[in-house]
Amino acid sequence: MLVRDAMSTVVLTIGPAHTLRQAAALMSARRVGAAIVLDPDAGGIGILTERDILNSLGLGQNPDTEPAHGHTTGDVVFAAPTWTLEEAARAMAHGGFRHLVVLDGGEPAGIVSVRDIIRCWVPARSQVPA
Repeated sequence: MLVRDAMSTVVLTIGPAHTLRQAAALMSARRVGAAIVLDPDAGGIGILTERDILNSLGLGQNPDTEPAHGHTTGDVVFAAPTWTLEEAARAMAHGGFRHLVVLDGGEPAGIVSVRDIIRCWVPARSQVPA
């Protein structure tokens, strides 16, 4: 199975000036654990995850004033839609992260998460013995 079969194609994108509270509200409303941050002034594509927001809160920072760009991972590992799920899982395990931005032709095409991969590898709940 390939990344394109597992990835979410409805992707939340935000700008670098969004506050962490705004980002968290959008992520919560869409029920996603990451947002792509498009920042042409800082080199293009970054990712903001729920862990980034949690780390900021743990440091006592104000989510109403903290901009996303200050917490965005800029050295993003990108996946291709043609990667196997094993390749994606290996990249996540090696890098210690749970989301991969999927690029197709240099543009964001989706995000694949650990949860997406697990859903493909594990049978549906209704098929799992009790």
